[in-house]
Amino acid sequence: GSGGAARWVRLNVGGTYFVTTRQTLGREPKSFLCRLCCQEDPELDSDKDETGAYLIDRDPTYFGPILNYLRHGKLIITKELAEEGVLEEAEFYNIASLVRLVKERIRDNENRTSQGPVKHVYRVLQCQEEELTQMVSTMSDGWKFEQLISIGSSYNYGNEDQAEFLCVVSRELNNSTNGIVIEPSEKAKILQERGSRM
Repeated sequence: GSGGAARWVRLNVGGTYFVTTRQTLGREPKSFLCRLCCQEDPELDSDKDETGAYLIDRDPTYFGPILNYLRHGKLIITKELAEEGVLEEAEFYNIASLVRLVKERIRDNENRTSQGPVKHVYRVLQCQEEELTQMVSTMSDGWKFEQLISIGSSYNYGNEDQAEFLCVVSRELNNSTNGIVIEPSEKAKILQERGSRM
């Protein structure tokens, strides 16, 4: 009968149709949607389109998570959608519990991204065999020895055969340094300069 039809509500959000029930929209009694569709609040005098759907001039992309939240109480935001966009709509529709949830989600994400993926800085230092141990032992804070590449010897005077190496070191770029690379220790610097002069 007509009772069944009355339960269903059509919403035309920015040109996209959503069909839901009055019961779903009534879950948040203070919300704009409940006042509009369940209480038919005269203050909210919304126009209906030719199909009888309530016209709401908002972004339909972000209406999905809002409606789903009213349906099942969970906040589900797909990767394509920005939390800020959902927050904007949650505030517009006046769904306080959802506003709280989205704000928490945004805060969590900020905390997570601030720790973010670990970036590494790599350095290649050129040095001779006898300097290797010295250099590796004097590497400063956070520099880690990655790889040693032998590049043969630089000069051959009989026994004075000095093997040359490229030494690859890396360190994590912590956010605490905000992208400022802490220089390797003085010794490593001198070796680097010597390496670049050869």
